[in-house]
Parts: sequence; structure tokens; C-alpha cells
Amino acid sequence: MVNTIYGLVWAGILVKWGDWKNWKMYYPTVLFFILGDFLYMYLLADHFPMWKYNPSPGDEAAGITNTHISFSIMAIKYPATCLAYLAHFPRQNLIKKILYFLAWVVVYFLNELVDVNLHLIKYFNGWNLWWSALFNSVMFLILKLHFHNPLFAWIASAVFVLYLWNQFDVPSSVFR
Repeated sequence: MVNTIYGLVWAGILVKWGDWKNWKMYYPTVLFFILGDFLYMYLLADHFPMWKYNPSPGDEAAGITNTHISFSIMAIKYPATCLAYLAHFPRQNLIKKILYFLAWVVVYFLNELVDVNLHLIKYFNGWNLWWSALFNSVMFLILKLHFHNPLFAWIASAVFVLYLWNQFDVPSSVFR
């Protein structure tokens, strides 16, 4: 039930603030965003997870799993994020840009804080809410970067992933 509510909220954000007229402009960044999560799911989710989603009791009774929740996030939350975040990013005034960026980081932080308090997410292998806050900060910078310069965003992402890989001592056995 909670995931349905989340889906409706993010769909509302997509409808209300998403730049539908120019969706093709954001499409590569949406795919980039989704691919990052697919890579996490493929490489780490089963063998060395950093986090897993716990379905709420109503969702669990309906057979909803971590994978279903992750896919719904990719299908609804990520497109909503890209089409709203990138479309309304301030063009001038550094302070407005910083505050806008921070507002989105705070939205994601609060979303995850609710998940933590409702036991809808569980952390593993040293990951915690503060690592998520750092990750989301870098993620929003890289999404903006990808929108303007995809190649540089791929390089920056690879550097950040290598940093996290080493920080959390991810075993090579995840490559199967």
C-alpha cells in the first residue's frame, strides 16, 4: 500500500512539474539514471547489498518484493525526478542553483528517512542514511551533468562508483 502511495505521489510530481513537451530532451538522462540502478541490482542486490526495500505489510501480502519496489521506483520516480528536476533547474544565480539542488537532495533524504522510520528499507554492509545522503548529493550533480555533458557524467559516475566500491570493500565475487 505504501508503495502505491509513493507511486501516486511521484506520478503527481511528474504530471504537475514534469516538462512533458520536451520529454525527448530528458530521455537519455532518465535512461542513464535507470541503468545505474539496474547495475546496482544486478551486481550487488543479491550478493552484496547496500540496501534492500522491505514491503509494507499490505504490500507483502500482495506479493510485492524488493525487486518490484525497485522497478516501480525506476519506472515512476526516476522519470518524474528527471523531468521535474532538470526542467526547472535555475539558469542563473548561483545561490538559487545551490538551493534548488539542495532542495531535491532534501526531498530524497526525507523520502528515505520516512522509509527508515517505517522499516521500509534495510541497510547492509556499512551503508546507512548518511551514505544515502552523500550518494543522492552526488547523484543530483551527475544527473545535471549528464543532461549537459553525458560523457563527462559517465566518467564522474565511474570515479564515484570506484570510490564506493573501495570504501565498502565490495568483493570481486559479485561479477558472476
